[in-house]
Amino acid sequence: MKPRTMFFGTPVFACSVLKELVEQGYPVIAAVSQPDKPVGRKHIPQATPVHAMADSYGIPVLAPEKLKEAKEEIEALAPELIVTCAYGQFIPESILSIPKYGCLNIHPSLLPKYRGGAPVHRAVMNGDAKTGVCLMEMVKKMDAGKVYACIECPIDENDTTASLNTKLEAVSAQLIREALPKVLSGELPGIEQDEEQVVIARNIAPEEEQVIFAGEDLKQAYDHVRALYDWPIAYGVVDGVRIKMFAAYKEEKEIAEEPGTVLPFDKKSMRIAAKGGILHVTSLQMQGKKQMDAQAFANGAGRSLVGKRFE
Repeated sequence: MKPRTMFFGTPVFACSVLKELVEQGYPVIAAVSQPDKPVGRKHIPQATPVHAMADSYGIPVLAPEKLKEAKEEIEALAPELIVTCAYGQFIPESILSIPKYGCLNIHPSLLPKYRGGAPVHRAVMNGDAKTGVCLMEMVKKMDAGKVYACIECPIDENDTTASLNTKLEAVSAQLIREALPKVLSGELPGIEQDEEQVVIARNIAPEEEQVIFAGEDLKQAYDHVRALYDWPIAYGVVDGVRIKMFAAYKEEKEIAEEPGTVLPFDKKSMRIAAKGGILHVTSLQMQGKKQMDAQAFANGAGRSLVGKRFE
């Protein structure tokens, strides 16, 4: 008999875990997600992806502004197991102590590296060759519990945070399918994390969204762009105008132009000089305009920027 399970999660990434719990026959008695947010000009409330999926399964949903406000309701539901994935709030000890099988978390990094809110962004931005997902114990300290199982996932050179998230969703479901039963049976007792190896993956700050060509080489600039797709999107500033960079590729070569210089466009890209080569931006958005491909941008305001330098 599988334990009465409560799931905590919010974004699309967490949906694969909820789906796998249901498909593996865990009795999910309720889901807890962040409150609905107003969307669009009319500010119509929109359910989070986990909330919407739970509704499709007929699973009751709690969406408290502050989790401690829902303690009594959670306690009354008597969960025997809590599974979390990208919920978005700290879970207080008063709730962690409720289920007899404890609280388990799906975390998208190879712990103890990249504890915190942006582990996938940081792995891509730092140019890592691999990452992974861990099934771990939830404790009061952020991402610091015992690790029961991990599955590695390679990071391809052309991966973005968006594409890597898709890979890690599948890995997360695999952990639920293969490792969770072994944790519940005691077959996987868990390993304490080495605190000396901890790396914190803090959330992306607004000032980190800007690509600074004077301070980043070609690879760093390229990793910067792909790490911030599909959110929050990297940008550069040229001639006082902010240009968002949605997609890019790099060309390694020796060039004489100063880093950040806008070179003549080719048929597919806005070419920007960088230390070690050229960053080709293929999809972009000029401040106050719509997103477009580089050719459309060149036919408009783009070519007037040739010879100017990104800050």
